[in-house]
Amino acid sequence: MTDATTVLIVDDDEEIRNLLANYLVGFSISAHAVADGAAMRAAMSQRNFDAIILDLMLQGEDGLSLCRELRSTTDIPIIILTARGESADRVVGLELGADDYVIKPFDPRELVARLHTILRRTRDGKQRDTADSSDVWHFDGWTINRVARQLVTPQRMVVPLSNAEFRLLSVFIERPYRVLSRDQLMDAARGQNATAFDRSIDLLVSRLRQKLEEDPKDPKFLKTIRGEGYMFDAKVVR
Repeated sequence: MTDATTVLIVDDDEEIRNLLANYLVGFSISAHAVADGAAMRAAMSQRNFDAIILDLMLQGEDGLSLCRELRSTTDIPIIILTARGESADRVVGLELGADDYVIKPFDPRELVARLHTILRRTRDGKQRDTADSSDVWHFDGWTINRVARQLVTPQRMVVPLSNAEFRLLSVFIERPYRVLSRDQLMDAARGQNATAFDRSIDLLVSRLRQKLEEDPKDPKFLKTIRGEGYMFDAKVVR
């Protein structure tokens, strides 16, 4: 990471805010910490951030509402903080477009590792897109523009995608007609810190089917290969 890396922490627990902000400094990451959604919006109106660390259990506006708002207006990477018993909220957070999650109580080193992975992947993706301005792919009337990071329907409507959804779809279109295991997809979509028992890949596939498929229950493009994983069943043209 470089000295330019800046993270916004949104957590109503002052002790956690201070702990994280101080810890991140040791990794050349500047952290700005706020307690609620109003302060988050004010901070984002004044400067740009490379990522947001967002607690789900906030006073007033909860983290899920803020995650939904953020994802509807920006593609900034989001790591959500959740309590161990909030498994349903973790699932919803990922469905709303969060890039990763860390369970409280947590080891700050784990959070930093996940943050490094997300930031590195985001920056690598931007550099790749800048280097290849012709990176536009087509399949069955659909278009995915990896420079603009857009998915466009055959009717020329732009379909919004979260960072994780975009990465996963990119993995599929780069490898059409190949069966990809959940582990392979997890590594590509969320980085090496994902665990083999994390069902977020199934959630991401489900979200992509809702956006891509005419009938998500009988998918045309994203096929389930029982016992093996998933396959993208379409001819891709560049």
